[in-house]
This record gives sequence, C-alpha cells and structure tokens, in this order.
Amino acid sequence: MAVVVASGARTTRKRRVARTPVASALRVVLFLLYAVPLLWIVLTSLKSPQDVIGSQASLLFRPTIDAYVSALSDSGLYTALQQSFVIAAGTTALTVAIAIPAGYGLARYDSRITTIVLGALIVFQMLPQTANVIPLFQIFGQWHLLDTNLGLIIADSALLTPFAVLLLRPFFRAVPLAIEEAAALDGASSIRVFFSVMLPLARNGIATTATLVFLLAWGEFLYAVNFFLSPLNYPLSALLAAQVSAFGINWPGLMALAVITSVPILVLFFFTYRLLREGLTLGAVK
Repeated sequence: MAVVVASGARTTRKRRVARTPVASALRVVLFLLYAVPLLWIVLTSLKSPQDVIGSQASLLFRPTIDAYVSALSDSGLYTALQQSFVIAAGTTALTVAIAIPAGYGLARYDSRITTIVLGALIVFQMLPQTANVIPLFQIFGQWHLLDTNLGLIIADSALLTPFAVLLLRPFFRAVPLAIEEAAALDGASSIRVFFSVMLPLARNGIATTATLVFLLAWGEFLYAVNFFLSPLNYPLSALLAAQVSAFGINWPGLMALAVITSVPILVLFFFTYRLLREGLTLGAVK
C-alpha cells in the first residue's frame, strides 16, 4: 500500500513539473499579447507625428510630451472625464440596486420559473448591442432623454443588469441556508434577514460586481456616441472616437488621450485587484 501511495505521489510531482514549463510559456504568451500593444500605445504617445508616420518609425526616437501637454490643456478633456465618472457611477448604483434582489431571489428559489429567467438573462447577454440602438433612440426621444446623462445611465444599466445578476447569484448561493433559518428562528423578518444577514455576508460579491460594472460602464462607447447629440457632452470613450476624422488622425494625440483615459481605471484596478481575484474565484467555484 505504501509503495502504491509513493508511486502516486511521484506521478503527481512529475505531472506538476511537466506542467510548469507549459504554464510559464502560456504566461509569457499572454504577457506579450497584452503588454506589447500597451507598450506601443505609450511609445506612440511620446512620439512626434513625423516619427509615427516616418519610414524610420521604430523604438528609437526622441521622446516628447507635446501630445500630453496638448491633451491636458484641452478643457473638453475634463468635461469628458466628469461625464464618464457620473455615467459610470450612476450606472453602477442603478445596476447593483436591481441586481442584488434579483440575484438573491434567483439564488434562493429553485423552480421552473427560475430556470426560465436564467435562460432569458443569458439570451439577453447574447443580443448584440447594436440591435438596441434604434429602439432605445426612439424611446429616449419620446421621453426627452436624448443628450442627457440619465438616458445613458438607463441604457447602460439595461445592458449590464443581466451580467450583474448572473454574477451575483453564485455569491448568494454560497451563503448557507441554515444561517437564514437561524435568523428566522430568532424572530427576524424576511426583510431583516436580507438586509442584516445576506447583504453583509455577500458584500465581497457585491463589491466585485460593482467594480466590474463600473469598469464596463466607463468604457462603453456605442450608446454614448449615439445618445449624446452634442459632442460637448461626450464621455471619454466617445471623445476618443471623435479624434478620428476625415482629415487624418493625430496618432500621438490619440494615444496620449488613450493613456490619460486609462489612468483612472488602472488606479481603480490597483486598489480592487485583490477583491476581484477573490470574488471571481469564489463565483467560479460556486
């Protein structure tokens, strides 16, 4: 018996050793796929227009921050930054407010209706975003919500709510039912159990979902460029697209604006990385 156990242990170690080079190679490939384009964006933002389109364009050039100076001196950048923050924060608040009770209900009640609702949420996520632009444009026009932050917040929330509900459901299912039953035996009502027991226990999942919704709403482009009639109200995502014109593209300026746009997201990701890692792992397991 001991021989069999020792042999099994050696086989497991061999498999782990064999997988290590493969895992390392995959990490290198993923790093190159994601890091090289980001590096090229940063390098392009530090070039002059002549260096970008010149035949000698390469990693060897004289860096300049003219593109950053020009972008930061534009007052439209700060207006777009404010717009992006308001829209992303409003979308996050509305989406999470809808997704929390929906995710809790789908986690605690198993029935045929629950299965149908889950299937419908998956279908809603599969629908192309472009299919909703014209109907929403007509509806918002009738409701006088075009060219307003509220209209874009509603549209983004409708887009991201199915994703948020499906993401939150495993976190609520991870909470043992016995905890709710114990609270009910102590005399707590269903509302009290939900707010005093379930929400604190699922706070990690709620924070993870809110962070991801904020990131997605920050970078949403299609609704922003269609539902805002005035470029003065554009968020950062639409402002980036507006830099591409029929008269040519200022590549250093465009890349500098892209780098500036990414800074708030990188800061948010830096402070929430551990939360996202733990939360998404829990959601995947459960």
